[in-house]
Amino acid sequence: MVKVEVKYTKLFINNEWVDAVSKKTFPTINPHDETVIAEVAEGDKADVDIAVAAAKKAFHRYSPWRILDASGRGLLMLKLADLIESQAKYLAELETLDCGKPVKTAEEEFYYSATVLRYYAGKADKILGNTIPADGEVMSMTIKEPVGVCAQIIPWNYPIPMMSWKIAPALAAGCTIIVKPAEQTPLTALAVAALIKEAGFPPGVVNIIPGYGPTAGAALTHHPDVDKVAFTGSTEVGKIILGAASAVNLKRVTLELGGKSPLVVFNDADVEKAAQIAHGAAFANGGQCCCAGTRTYVQSGIYDQFVAKAAEIAAKRSVGNPFDDVEQGPQIDQDMYSKVLGYIEAGKAGGAKCVVGGDKLGDKGYYIKPTVFADVKDDMKIAKEEIFGPVQSILKFETFEEIVDRANDTNYGLGAGVITNDITLAMSFAKYVRAGSVWINIYDHVTSQTPFGGFKDSGIGRELGEDGINQYLETKTITLALPKVPQF
Repeated sequence: MVKVEVKYTKLFINNEWVDAVSKKTFPTINPHDETVIAEVAEGDKADVDIAVAAAKKAFHRYSPWRILDASGRGLLMLKLADLIESQAKYLAELETLDCGKPVKTAEEEFYYSATVLRYYAGKADKILGNTIPADGEVMSMTIKEPVGVCAQIIPWNYPIPMMSWKIAPALAAGCTIIVKPAEQTPLTALAVAALIKEAGFPPGVVNIIPGYGPTAGAALTHHPDVDKVAFTGSTEVGKIILGAASAVNLKRVTLELGGKSPLVVFNDADVEKAAQIAHGAAFANGGQCCCAGTRTYVQSGIYDQFVAKAAEIAAKRSVGNPFDDVEQGPQIDQDMYSKVLGYIEAGKAGGAKCVVGGDKLGDKGYYIKPTVFADVKDDMKIAKEEIFGPVQSILKFETFEEIVDRANDTNYGLGAGVITNDITLAMSFAKYVRAGSVWINIYDHVTSQTPFGGFKDSGIGRELGEDGINQYLETKTITLALPKVPQF
């Protein structure tokens, strides 16, 4: 195992490292071997109150942050992006230690996160209002203003990409922030906090409070001085946050939640290529992806051939120590490990055919064999519920009309994919499927420029792209009376 130095374990408030008021800590666990990496300061309501006060002070109209030119905000963000890239190797190793992500993948994610910061840095001085030809002897215009103090609750599956999705548009807009990283993966958020300070952001602009959802998270979502909450995670927790956000004041809310995304493969597809795309859609990040294409629908003409190829690819997928050259590391923790194994048993018991995998891997660490089920029916548990692990369900279909209805027969609507050489067929599917992102002959291609979010129970609002920064802006209409037009 690579030796990685853990430099930061305290709370980051007002550009200072501090213990929790309670002095409590919690362990963060290495999912590779189940050992304790470090003890991290455990924030709760008392710490949230201090962090929110710091963010509120930093948002005051005469603060260094608020009087900074918009282009100045962009320059600070560009410096942060450069610092993240300069530390990408160390940050990736820290991420791998904390969440089990293959180290090469983790390093790519830090470079990607820097691109998100640069994209929004370029938008900081391009936030524009409008002039409006309003009725009457008036001049009307709109201006855009930052929404205020923002609570941002980050998931454990993509800790720094999801942090960048949230802090980048908020900083570009001029907001101040309290980040609560997932309790499973707090270390890289704290390491990036040190870079935020080094980049020169004023005190209180970004604060990092590790802790648990029912304590630190709840304190943030209920706090009367928090103006907006952004959350990525499960639909169940998202519903709790939505309720909490309206309990004291009406906070603005962005929610990126769960999914059970369909990937549809038509008869004219190249089976080898389609199976590779579908494999990536289902197994990327160990299946720990909200928009994972885990419902693989294959048209009957190529179904058997596709199943054989999918099983062959999954059987060759390398799983092991994430510091080695592998495609898949361990699942995040004991709870998710047990949950995924439970779904695998439910698939077997429900009558699906397990064609590869179907069990844990080894006796130490949270490793699961890549698993492919064939002959899956729509009413099976593994076809209806989000598994969040390395499990692919392959279902058969006959007609276009049938598959659109089946793809939409879910409470989720985060992503969808289609593989076909018929562009009319592909665009028709894209038109009728109810999902926030639709990928054609590719899957899960998400860039800084492309809005991302879900329909139905998959969320509210969008992140990335132009939509992403609009989530952190209020529109103010200003109307000025003009002198009455003289009569000639």
